[in-house]
Amino acid sequence: MDSLANSKNRNLGGGSQVIIREVISKSDLRKFVHLPAAIHKDHANWVPPIYMDDWEFFNPKKNKSFQSCETLLLLAYRGKEVVGRIMGIIHLKYNALHEEKNVRFAFFETYNDDEVATSLLQAIEEWGRSKGMERIIGPLAFSDKDPQGFLIEGFDEPVVISSNCNFPYQVELLEKNAFTKEIDLVAYLVDIPEKMPELHRRVEERAIRNNPGLKVLEFTSRRTVKPYIYKVLELLNLTFVDIFGFTPFSQKEMDDFANRYLFLIDPRFIKLIVNEQHEVVAFVIGMAHIGDGIRKAKGRLFPFGIFQIFASARKTKQLNLLLGAIDPAYRGKGLDVMMGARILESAYAQGKRVMDSHLELETNTKVRAEMEKMGGRVYKRFRVFGKSL
Repeated sequence: MDSLANSKNRNLGGGSQVIIREVISKSDLRKFVHLPAAIHKDHANWVPPIYMDDWEFFNPKKNKSFQSCETLLLLAYRGKEVVGRIMGIIHLKYNALHEEKNVRFAFFETYNDDEVATSLLQAIEEWGRSKGMERIIGPLAFSDKDPQGFLIEGFDEPVVISSNCNFPYQVELLEKNAFTKEIDLVAYLVDIPEKMPELHRRVEERAIRNNPGLKVLEFTSRRTVKPYIYKVLELLNLTFVDIFGFTPFSQKEMDDFANRYLFLIDPRFIKLIVNEQHEVVAFVIGMAHIGDGIRKAKGRLFPFGIFQIFASARKTKQLNLLLGAIDPAYRGKGLDVMMGARILESAYAQGKRVMDSHLELETNTKVRAEMEKMGGRVYKRFRVFGKSL
């Protein structure tokens, strides 16, 4: 990487110079992980990561996603000051499945500085070309389960876990480097009713009547959820196969995902549907909004941060959807309404009054239609950008 770093040095006004260096040591990684806190220190809406989670995410020994990818983490310096970062990813498994030659960029953070942004982006572009890639896209990390896209609408709205929080200038920096729209994703905000609308209630009753062999499972403890985690993720692999950016979970990645999120999720916001063979044929998972708690904890779980996060989850009036899927063989049977009614009832009982849909592809007309039937409105829009190399 030294030759690439040297080729990206840039002489700026006043003798200033931008130098790109690869993240190699633990000290480098610490700078990479903590740089956003400096960049966003005056950004009222920004939520730090859970740092313990970040250290595992960027550790190839613990994050099994690294095994099917080539990666490159870079830092930008002006003198001794770190002024930018970026991650490059060549997802070998995804590229092979989709017959693509794409390099991805993710975790792209800079101050409002054209020179720094261009240096970092061009470094990933050159690395991608050297590996035979033909296109660069991002922000997109290992899969659609990681933060993807830059926010282009809804900058004043609360930041939801697993989504990017960026300044408007970060979009402008990409566009100055000839990046254009690849695809948009939208998030809906839906009011949670005290009682389900009559139309939805009738659909739910008909679905229950027409599917006597199906049963909705509800939970009150994480212990009772655990036996179903792998069944849920296996269904996700089956149903998300054609979703933009999705890569099927391996067994080890299932372990990582479960360990990463399960302890933060109230089991009352998990609803499953099983058939007569007790196979999971549909599920929806929600999570109380914990952004305020993470902010108060400054991204640290211990010694007291975990209590601030749990307190935030209890107090918030917002529920965030994380994941949901229905087995293709059971679609069109009203299972979405069966689960939706139950999770909204549980949410209202726990004091939640609005729900974030999480990110939906702008082309996912079926899910978008359901959100709009419930009175949802698009309140955030994210964009994944692309560029030919």
